[in-house]
Amino acid sequence: MNPMKSRAEIKMQAKQALRNNYGTALVMTILYAVAMAGLSAVSFGIASVILAGPLAVALGWSMLCLYRGVACGVGDALNRSFDNVGRKIGGYLWMQLWIFLWSLVFIIPGIVKAFSYAMTPYILADMPNVSAKDALRLSMRMMDGHKGELFVFYLSYIGWAILSSFTFGLLHLLYVGPYMQIAAAGFYDEVKQDAVRRGILIPAEA
Repeated sequence: MNPMKSRAEIKMQAKQALRNNYGTALVMTILYAVAMAGLSAVSFGIASVILAGPLAVALGWSMLCLYRGVACGVGDALNRSFDNVGRKIGGYLWMQLWIFLWSLVFIIPGIVKAFSYAMTPYILADMPNVSAKDALRLSMRMMDGHKGELFVFYLSYIGWAILSSFTFGLLHLLYVGPYMQIAAAGFYDEVKQDAVRRGILIPAEA
């Protein structure tokens, strides 16, 4: 079986997917950002915490489709977000709870666990047979040996973040954000395939 793609290969495929589906990627990124900002402003964060799960799953699912070269419209992604919505809310809240609890210990353990749990929204989107709690456990198994890679992956966008600051965030909104979202979904897809190769992920879960 083929080895996991390198960070450069994932980002190259993400750029190609963005070129082919720029409209969908841009709209989904903006919708998620606006919805979260609006919910936080109106409800002081309570509604945003509850609805963040379905929104994160919808965003992850759409970006994953684009990375895989599968047609995905904005309407399809939004419909997906509210399919079995209780599972998505529960899974996301369960993830956030554990990140918060680990952060109470010290900041560093919280950051490490955040990387360990990072695949949870994608699992909720991509594997409907996996329960909310099991999605967190599966993310931990899949990320075993990959947490450092994910850290470096996000670190590689520092240059883009600096450039975006000179445009008051406009570059991030119009290009860097959608590009990062597709690449992050690609990282999940490659980690998932690697987990299957290593026997960490069984066919029934995938």
